[in-house]
Amino acid sequence: MHTVTSRDGTIIAYDRMGDGPPLILVGGAFEQRAANFETARLAALPLLTEQFTLYHYDRRGRGDSTDTLPYALDREIEDIAALIDEASEPAFLFGISSGAALALEAALSLGDRIRKVVLYEPPYTVDEDGRQRWQRYRLELDKMLEDDRRDDAVAHFMMLVGATPEDVDEARRYPVWPMFASIAPTLAYDAAAIGDGPVPVERAARLTVPALVVTGSETYPFMHVSADTLVSALPHGRRLTLEGQTHEVAAEALAPVLVDFFNSGELA
Repeated sequence: MHTVTSRDGTIIAYDRMGDGPPLILVGGAFEQRAANFETARLAALPLLTEQFTLYHYDRRGRGDSTDTLPYALDREIEDIAALIDEASEPAFLFGISSGAALALEAALSLGDRIRKVVLYEPPYTVDEDGRQRWQRYRLELDKMLEDDRRDDAVAHFMMLVGATPEDVDEARRYPVWPMFASIAPTLAYDAAAIGDGPVPVERAARLTVPALVVTGSETYPFMHVSADTLVSALPHGRRLTLEGQTHEVAAEALAPVLVDFFNSGELA
């Protein structure tokens, strides 16, 4: 494990592996280095470590990283900037789910310190019903976290993404549940990255680096619509659908996409 100190004094823990240009992996909700989520599985693949120096980090408030309050989205962008400083050269950036929304915001803020960015299923809303549902989720989440009802916050998030009450009851018995509850406050950080909910088309239109927006063919239908909307706003955007993949994408299916896109000669 390595650490770097972000601008506000937060200690960001990360693993560095491989050889080649830097590639920073930005996880979504609950993801951290010690958990077997998508970014951790990507970080373990020789296909990537043979071509890139991977930076797999714990977002603030998770794993071995510390946290500094009050939270602001700019602080998470500064965390990514600190990792780029460690790399000593511009980096490729990959983000998944809410981590893709954070990666987009980082790419917008950090300019030519980002070479290219790949966004896997940033969960923006695409209609008024979705926006209202998202707003209700955020209000209820904030109240739960204010009252330190962490178990309820985890359940609230799971219900948002389609879990039934029975699913939640079963999940509470899993060994991983205490870890989820311990980092429940970071669900508000994911929400901040997504913002008000709709695709941020005006901001996306200012992105100067090449970007690839990817969905799985078997994912939630709204993900395809939001991805299409996002890529249409990106000046240097490309779009790809991975056959047979869901929101929980297989690392083995995604890694060749990263290699092809990041190694292509396409420039902004």
